Amino acid sequence: MADSAAAAAAAAAAAATDVAAAGSAAASAPTRTVARRKAPAAPSRRELARSGTAEPPTGVIDVDPAIESTGPLSIIAKRRIGESDMAVYPLSLGASVFGWTADGDTSFAILDRFAELGGDFIDTADSYVGGRSELLIGSWMRERGNRDRVVVATKVGRHQENPGLGSVSIVRAVEASLERLKTDHIDLLYFHDDDPETPLEDSLATAEWLIESGKVRYLAASNFSADRLIEARILASAGLPKFVAIQNQYNLMHRTEFESAPRIVAAAQGLAVMPYYALANGFLTGKYRTKSDLTAGARSVRASAYVNRRGQRVLAVLDRIAAEHRVAPASIALAWLLAKRTIVAPVASASRPDQVDALMAAAGIRLTRSQMLDLDRVSE
Repeated sequence: MADSAAAAAAAAAAAATDVAAAGSAAASAPTRTVARRKAPAAPSRRELARSGTAEPPTGVIDVDPAIESTGPLSIIAKRRIGESDMAVYPLSLGASVFGWTADGDTSFAILDRFAELGGDFIDTADSYVGGRSELLIGSWMRERGNRDRVVVATKVGRHQENPGLGSVSIVRAVEASLERLKTDHIDLLYFHDDDPETPLEDSLATAEWLIESGKVRYLAASNFSADRLIEARILASAGLPKFVAIQNQYNLMHRTEFESAPRIVAAAQGLAVMPYYALANGFLTGKYRTKSDLTAGARSVRASAYVNRRGQRVLAVLDRIAAEHRVAPASIALAWLLAKRTIVAPVASASRPDQVDALMAAAGIRLTRSQMLDLDRVSE
């Protein structure tokens, strides 16, 4: 374990100093005739502190040092997505349920409640319900006339008609997503998974063309290893697009995978982290407390892995802290994530409009240091 941690730290240090190696990388990179978009200026220390995004440190500070023990926040500050010019409410509405466990009317009602409470960041993918999720979001934005007030993130790489991250697949997938979303641009495009069969340079070059053509604003990565994120940053030093955000599974029940090398690299590169399964497939809402609460549904099956002694201990602490703040356990689980330095907007979904309130409330909760320590200890 020590050797692994040392290797991860060394990798992060290499990522933070990749500009020094850009000369040799640029020399070997093929010449492109397309004019490059000027990279946005790096955020200042004050901007980073205000946005909740970690600047590249020599060591990772896990908990926001500004955390206080006072009451709930009356004003929710938006958080910047990495090195982009986009700032969002610190909760991303997951749309994987749209067209699946939530029908069209229910999906519209969920989106309406989300927007009513100040939400502006929606997370979907071309593979969610075969594209049905994107269709519903696109129809909602057109009917409400609010496209300019919403930041839309979608993912490509898993749709059965356009699999992988080859150039043709990416372009076709983006064009199909634009049509379903009824828009002319995607704000944040994720590579849904790494594609070892395709050189990363080729995928990034395709994304560059999409950015230059105005179809995509910024690029992000989902489920990429720390090594691949470092490789991507080295390629970006040669002029290819940078990832500004990443998605990894991260919650109170699933910590080790992200809290090793990915967290170090994210902090070193200034990447915004959008944890998915932020509520552990609904387990952290308190819905599944015993085996008798489980059903045959896909989400229930995944949550069943946490219905054990450790899970019960985590729920007990969540319940206590939730009672202290007079909120739902889900709000505390999300507030714990938001207190972490690299987290910008956890991704959480709702199957009913009334569930949205607990998700949105998380951004206004200030956990005390002792509460954070209790949650850290019980979820180890």
